Amino acid sequence: MLGGLVVLDNLLPAWAQTNSPGLKPAMPQLSGRDIALMVGHSAVAIDGRKGHAVTINGALPAPLLRLREGETVRLRVSNALAEDTSIHWHGLLVPFQMDGVPGVTFPGIKPGETFVYEFPLKQSGTYWYHSHSGLQEQEGHYGPIIIDPAGPDPIAYDREHVVVLSDYSFIHPHLLFKKLKQEGGVFNYQKQTIAGLIAGKDQTLAERIDWAKMRMDPTDISDITGAVYTFLVNGHGPIDNWTGLFKPGERVRLRFINAAAQTIFDVRIPGLKLTIVAADGQHIRPVAVDEFQIGNAETYDVIVEPTEDRAFTIVAEAVDRSGMARATLAPRPGMSAPVPPLRERPIVTMKDMGMDMNSMQMDGMAGMNHAKMAGGAIDHGAGAIPGMAPPRVRGSDVMGDMSEMKGMGMDMSMRNPLNAPQVAMGPGVQTIAPMPVDRTGEAGQGLESVGHRVLVYKDLIALEPNLDTRAPSRALEIRLTGNMERFIWGFDGHKFSDNPPPYAFRKNERVRVSLVNDTMMAHPIHLHGHFFELAQDAPAGHMPRKHTVIVAPGGIVQFDLTAEPGDWAFHCHMLYHMHAGMFQVFSVRPLAGAVA
Repeated sequence: MLGGLVVLDNLLPAWAQTNSPGLKPAMPQLSGRDIALMVGHSAVAIDGRKGHAVTINGALPAPLLRLREGETVRLRVSNALAEDTSIHWHGLLVPFQMDGVPGVTFPGIKPGETFVYEFPLKQSGTYWYHSHSGLQEQEGHYGPIIIDPAGPDPIAYDREHVVVLSDYSFIHPHLLFKKLKQEGGVFNYQKQTIAGLIAGKDQTLAERIDWAKMRMDPTDISDITGAVYTFLVNGHGPIDNWTGLFKPGERVRLRFINAAAQTIFDVRIPGLKLTIVAADGQHIRPVAVDEFQIGNAETYDVIVEPTEDRAFTIVAEAVDRSGMARATLAPRPGMSAPVPPLRERPIVTMKDMGMDMNSMQMDGMAGMNHAKMAGGAIDHGAGAIPGMAPPRVRGSDVMGDMSEMKGMGMDMSMRNPLNAPQVAMGPGVQTIAPMPVDRTGEAGQGLESVGHRVLVYKDLIALEPNLDTRAPSRALEIRLTGNMERFIWGFDGHKFSDNPPPYAFRKNERVRVSLVNDTMMAHPIHLHGHFFELAQDAPAGHMPRKHTVIVAPGGIVQFDLTAEPGDWAFHCHMLYHMHAGMFQVFSVRPLAGAVA
């Protein structure tokens, strides 16, 4: 009987298998003010299968860097690869020359050479580091950073574990990218079927016909999926089952880092409440939830308090439900807990296309300048910030009859350049969202009706006061554009290879930036060298500070920025989107010592 159970277990997907080898070796850790790092090739084993990785000091993930706020650190990075490499210190406030972006802040590190990064540590919290060269990040070139505070830590805990989430493929990343360029949805094995139509799942026949006419696939949630990815926790696959220990009654701090190249994760621990205490390394007022979505490059610090003498499963489900990363919290090595099945995968709606019309709050349009609506503009009203994007109208999940909107002078075309006059229309712009909305108060894709509390951005309130509470003096709207079929991505219709001019800022100016997502995919957008404050309802002076933010499909995110001198990378942190063109530079002048 036991042999039969073993055979049955082997037939299950990796995340559902019950093999639990026990406690894995601790993640290597480096501390001090002078640290040596060597980038090279390593053989790795993922769930018993041999593969290749680009590693630092031979470790996947790279060694944990444990540093202290207020000190100055020297990091000597040597390159043993046959190609250039680099390291970007994600979320760290460093001089722009130390930011580690080849072609923007330094030339990169040639094969056989060593580059010395040196900078003061101006902050504390959970961060990470990774390559900004080619697609090395996908191959394993990433690792965690913890910066301990110079003074008392406002977060009380008895034990901590760093939880690095990532995605790994045995297929070389350049081949993955080539396939994405050759065929849209090539890795999507969860498309709608005739059987699903008969069973009444997903879309109706009429809806499928409408979407087919638009040449869009509502099941294309993630470009690369569990079909070719194994999802990892601290470099271990689901069968390897990384385990973190606890004693019942302890407050355990889990430092989650999404180091995935292309995967957004939905994280929960069945049986435990999650208290979020920090976002992107910045303390927030504690928020108790059952689940949170973590975009590429985001970090969340979570407190859990297991009181029972049993194991708990850490579930990090890929947003498209094509697989999961799985690990265990347990009182003793070798324990495991039930692993829940994958939930139903999301379906993209008209709301995700910025065409949410069915239950528009028409009363919310009172006072607007309807004469301007045909041009995509709405009167800002008194006291608006110069250049501020107009307010948007909210609605529901499906597109209703647009005839009354046309009668009001609103053009709902999905390629109307008047809705985004700064966008360079062309093959890289598949759609322009005619009515994008603020979705920062919504759970992420696939979490809208899970039946428990999910963290949303509007839950975040900064624990410490904001450093700069000045009102913005101007506003800048940036459109996130793309063509999913051709796999072209950019900002305002430009790929970075088009050599568009950088977004220009003056030193120390305060700017309201509006990110508008004209695509059907979520984009985690990262700005180097800065923390920005999400512009949302929060107690005065306590806006949440982040370095990376998910912009939902058809959504808007606004943040306030205090510009720091230098040239700073600004990009989608989905690696293949960045590689395909969704990258730009924020150029802030004057530099130190320069004449204004």
